[in-house]
Amino acid sequence: MKAIKNLFIIAILTLSVSSCKKNQTGGTATLKGRVVHHGIPIPNAYIYIKYNTTEFPGDDYKSYDTNIQSDGSGNYSIPFYKGSYYIYASGLDMNIAAPYVVKGGLSISIRNRENLVKDIAVTED
Repeated sequence: MKAIKNLFIIAILTLSVSSCKKNQTGGTATLKGRVVHHGIPIPNAYIYIKYNTTEFPGDDYKSYDTNIQSDGSGNYSIPFYKGSYYIYASGLDMNIAAPYVVKGGLSISIRNRENLVKDIAVTED
Protein backbone atom coordinates (compact mmCIF):
# COMPACT_ATOMS: atom_id res chain seq x y z
CA MET A 1 0.00 0.00 0.00
CA LYS A 2 2.85 2.39 0.88
CA ALA A 3 4.53 1.64 -2.47
CA ILE A 4 1.33 2.52 -4.35
CA LYS A 5 0.99 5.77 -2.39
CA ASN A 6 4.62 6.71 -3.16
CA LEU A 7 4.15 5.87 -6.84
CA PHE A 8 1.01 8.04 -6.93
CA ILE A 9 2.88 10.99 -5.35
CA ILE A 10 5.76 10.64 -7.80
CA ALA A 11 3.32 10.52 -10.73
CA ILE A 12 1.55 13.70 -9.56
CA LEU A 13 4.83 15.56 -9.06
CA THR A 14 6.09 14.50 -12.47
CA LEU A 15 2.90 15.65 -14.19
CA SER A 16 2.83 18.98 -12.38
CA VAL A 17 6.46 19.76 -13.22
CA SER A 18 6.20 18.68 -16.86
CA SER A 19 2.94 20.57 -17.44
CA CYS A 20 4.31 23.85 -16.08
CA LYS A 21 5.73 25.56 -19.15
CA LYS A 22 7.82 28.64 -18.61
CA ASN A 23 9.99 30.62 -20.95
CA GLN A 24 8.69 29.25 -24.22
CA THR A 25 6.58 30.38 -27.10
CA GLY A 26 3.03 29.13 -27.40
CA GLY A 27 1.38 30.28 -24.16
CA THR A 28 -1.54 32.56 -23.32
CA ALA A 29 0.45 35.82 -23.24
CA THR A 30 1.19 37.74 -26.44
CA LEU A 31 3.85 40.12 -27.67
CA LYS A 32 3.02 41.91 -30.91
CA GLY A 33 4.14 44.97 -32.80
CA ARG A 34 6.20 45.96 -35.84
CA VAL A 35 9.85 45.88 -36.79
CA VAL A 36 10.67 49.52 -37.66
CA HIS A 37 13.63 51.59 -38.85
CA HIS A 38 13.13 55.33 -38.25
CA GLY A 39 9.39 54.61 -37.97
CA ILE A 40 9.26 52.78 -41.32
CA PRO A 41 8.20 49.11 -41.21
CA ILE A 42 10.76 46.49 -42.23
CA PRO A 43 8.93 43.73 -44.13
CA ASN A 44 9.87 40.06 -43.72
CA ALA A 45 12.37 40.71 -40.91
CA TYR A 46 13.66 37.76 -38.93
CA ILE A 47 12.86 37.86 -35.22
CA TYR A 48 15.02 35.72 -32.93
CA ILE A 49 13.92 34.75 -29.42
CA LYS A 50 16.16 33.81 -26.48
CA TYR A 51 14.39 32.21 -23.52
CA ASN A 52 15.09 32.94 -19.85
CA THR A 53 17.11 36.13 -20.21
CA THR A 54 16.76 39.88 -20.57
CA GLU A 55 20.42 40.32 -21.54
CA PHE A 56 21.47 40.69 -25.18
CA PRO A 57 22.99 37.31 -26.13
CA GLY A 58 24.79 38.75 -29.19
CA ASP A 59 23.97 38.68 -32.86
CA ASP A 60 25.01 35.09 -33.54
CA TYR A 61 21.64 33.67 -34.54
CA LYS A 62 22.65 30.19 -33.38
CA SER A 63 22.57 31.38 -29.76
CA TYR A 64 18.80 31.99 -29.94
CA ASP A 65 16.21 29.36 -29.10
CA THR A 66 13.74 29.98 -31.92
CA ASN A 67 12.74 32.52 -34.58
CA ILE A 68 9.81 33.77 -36.60
CA GLN A 69 9.45 36.16 -39.51
CA SER A 70 7.44 39.38 -39.66
CA ASP A 71 4.86 39.78 -42.40
CA GLY A 72 5.14 41.98 -45.48
CA SER A 73 4.20 45.04 -43.39
CA GLY A 74 6.73 44.37 -40.62
CA ASN A 75 4.06 43.10 -38.18
CA TYR A 76 4.71 40.23 -35.81
CA SER A 77 2.82 38.40 -33.07
CA ILE A 78 4.35 35.86 -30.70
CA PRO A 79 2.45 33.81 -28.11
CA PHE A 80 4.48 33.31 -24.91
CA TYR A 81 4.37 31.57 -21.57
CA LYS A 82 5.25 33.81 -18.62
CA GLY A 83 8.96 34.51 -18.29
CA SER A 84 11.86 36.63 -19.47
CA TYR A 85 12.97 36.87 -23.09
CA TYR A 86 15.33 38.75 -25.36
CA ILE A 87 13.86 39.57 -28.77
CA TYR A 88 16.26 40.43 -31.62
CA ALA A 89 15.27 41.44 -35.14
CA SER A 90 17.23 41.69 -38.38
CA GLY A 91 15.99 42.81 -41.76
CA LEU A 92 16.74 44.77 -44.90
CA ASP A 93 15.69 48.41 -45.26
CA MET A 94 14.88 48.82 -48.95
CA ASN A 95 13.87 52.50 -48.50
CA ILE A 96 17.50 53.65 -48.42
CA ALA A 97 19.41 54.28 -51.69
CA ALA A 98 21.77 51.37 -50.94
CA PRO A 99 19.71 48.86 -48.91
CA TYR A 100 21.10 48.33 -45.43
CA VAL A 101 20.89 45.43 -43.03
CA VAL A 102 19.22 46.78 -39.91
CA LYS A 103 19.24 45.10 -36.49
CA GLY A 104 17.99 45.72 -32.98
CA GLY A 105 16.34 44.16 -30.00
CA LEU A 106 14.52 44.50 -26.73
CA SER A 107 14.13 42.57 -23.51
CA ILE A 108 10.76 41.66 -22.05
CA SER A 109 9.32 40.03 -18.98
CA ILE A 110 5.81 38.81 -19.55
CA ARG A 111 3.09 37.47 -17.24
CA ASN A 112 0.36 34.93 -17.96
CA ARG A 113 -2.38 36.28 -20.22
CA GLU A 114 -0.56 39.61 -20.63
CA ASN A 115 -0.78 41.27 -24.05
CA LEU A 116 2.14 43.56 -24.82
CA VAL A 117 2.47 45.78 -27.87
CA LYS A 118 6.11 46.69 -28.59
CA ASP A 119 7.73 47.81 -31.79
CA ILE A 120 11.26 46.53 -32.31
CA ALA A 121 13.42 49.50 -33.36
CA VAL A 122 16.28 48.49 -35.63
CA THR A 123 19.31 50.50 -36.78
CA GLU A 124 22.17 50.23 -39.27
CA ASP A 125 25.36 48.44 -38.23
